[in-house]
Amino acid sequence: MAQNFYLKIEDSISKQPNVLDSINYFKRHSDYSALKQEVDSVKSKLYKLGYLDAHWNNLEKENDSVFHVAATLGQPYKNIRIYYDTKKLPPTALRQLRIHDSNTYFTLPFKEVEQTLKFINQKISDQGFPFNTAQLQNITKADNHNLTANLIISGQDSKRYVDKILVKGYEKFPKSYLKYYLKLKTGKTINLSEVKQQTNLLQELPFANQIKEPEILFSKDSTILYVYIEKTKSNTFDGFLGFGTNEETSKLELTGYLNLELTNNLNYGESLSLAYRSDESEQKSFNAQIKLPYLFNSPIGTELELDIFKKDSSFTTAYQAAKVTYQLNSKNQFSLGLKSIKSNNLLSTANLNPFIKDYQSTFYNIGYQFINRLKNERLFKRNAQILFETGLGNRTIKTTKDRQVQYYLNAFKIFNLNVTNSIYLKTASFGLFSNSYLENELSRFGGINSIRGFEENSLNATFYTLLATEYRYALSPILYIHSIIDIAYFENQIIDQKEKLYSFGFGFGLETKAGLLRFNYANGKSENQTFQFSNSKIHLSLSALF
Repeated sequence: MAQNFYLKIEDSISKQPNVLDSINYFKRHSDYSALKQEVDSVKSKLYKLGYLDAHWNNLEKENDSVFHVAATLGQPYKNIRIYYDTKKLPPTALRQLRIHDSNTYFTLPFKEVEQTLKFINQKISDQGFPFNTAQLQNITKADNHNLTANLIISGQDSKRYVDKILVKGYEKFPKSYLKYYLKLKTGKTINLSEVKQQTNLLQELPFANQIKEPEILFSKDSTILYVYIEKTKSNTFDGFLGFGTNEETSKLELTGYLNLELTNNLNYGESLSLAYRSDESEQKSFNAQIKLPYLFNSPIGTELELDIFKKDSSFTTAYQAAKVTYQLNSKNQFSLGLKSIKSNNLLSTANLNPFIKDYQSTFYNIGYQFINRLKNERLFKRNAQILFETGLGNRTIKTTKDRQVQYYLNAFKIFNLNVTNSIYLKTASFGLFSNSYLENELSRFGGINSIRGFEENSLNATFYTLLATEYRYALSPILYIHSIIDIAYFENQIIDQKEKLYSFGFGFGLETKAGLLRFNYANGKSENQTFQFSNSKIHLSLSALF
């Protein structure tokens, strides 16, 4: 059986164990070498607390298993006044330390000296002097409780700059993303702390990932920054099927939606999305969108969009949009755009609807986008999002022009209560303000992407606002269940309709090999309707990454 050794340390003068006990040193040790190391550790800790004049006796053996050491600790030094050269010490270091004693010195509690020196060294390194170090010299006693010292900055005086940036692993990573998204540029002062912060943004990119932290190679004449990146799957396919009962025929009807998004296939950071939807009310829509970021190696990008909508045999509406975008940083984007809309009445003269007419509209828009991505999340890649756009325009019917104002908002946030519980909140709103309205210019909403429990795009509005909520409970890292409570309010100025809508239900999400499978069961009703199971809707969607 191995023998244990026990250590006793005491102050030979005061015999008070308070200070020594506060060190929380280990008393029991497996061998003599570990015991002796513990004594050295206690000496170091007491030195950092200001017991610079402590005198230690030799380690003595009381019996076969107990060792004793006595110390004369004396009084600790409480403060130290540190004199410094204003040209050597970074001004940001003093500001962040909130030291305002003098232009030539500052005073610290002695126990904070080590931490403060580490902080100052880091600030010196961040200023482009990675080989310079701060240390205290000429430490002298001012009185029984205070010390003075000189802060000396030693090392190379030449500032280091980034001369070259090399990407390892994904050599075709878009160079514009290095410059404007990660904000890594040659010629900048080398600051490893800042570089690590910036490369962590790679975790938010859908098409790239950081393999390991960046490294810096210093040579006599150059400084090379190495960034380690891998290309990841970023193409997505999203589709769903909706099930519902036709109120007139009482037959089961299906709706469908397909969305394909191709991202960074040309190693430019570009994206192309194609979406097709077929709804229960003989409505069909097609949408194509191209996003080209960082044109001509600048923070300016562009977005082009085409959308075509057909309502049975009543009308078709097509709009084209072009935006110029400015990527402020990894999360925030601003845009200016132009949208042109053209709608055609398909009804015959005998079946003419006075609220469906041929028209053309032009809108000048400004927009804002905020996206917070979480790369390490398996199920919910985006934690928060805000999309807002508003514009002024004119609608022309033959020779009559009407001034119009339009806005659109779509935002959501996931509040993670703990590992298994979270709350999802989504809001969406649309408003069209005009002297007169046409049916073929109204916004259409309802369904899995707005208020659930209603047919896809079955609700027409000049104005609407909604709140969709889910309480989510994770049964495992790949499976969660959730509640559905949605509310909405909308207006249709054409028929003077103002109505509140409610939806209740449940659902689940499951990560499969094919992608994220979502199931929603919801029952929707207006404020004047009674609850009926026949109004329930079932939605299935699959989001695949490839």
